[in-house]
Amino acid sequence: MAKFSKDEISRIIEMAWEDRTPFEALKSQFGILEKDVIRLMRLNIKQNSFKLWRKRVNGRKTKHLKLRSKKISRAYCTRQYKT
Repeated sequence: MAKFSKDEISRIIEMAWEDRTPFEALKSQFGILEKDVIRLMRLNIKQNSFKLWRKRVNGRKTKHLKLRSKKISRAYCTRQYKT
């Protein structure tokens, strides 16, 4: 796994928590595989937070492009990033 800056680690964690951001987007943007995201999360967030995240992500269809509905064409909620 590559060395990431604190800002990059923070962004990876943020993207991993987002429901609509698939692991493929993390691979595309940071060159990091799902197993590496899991390891990064384990090392950089509290143990209970990690457990909650794993429970939340496990089996979530939106976290994998092949499993998500064709109706989902964006990586974030329409109510997110309002200016």
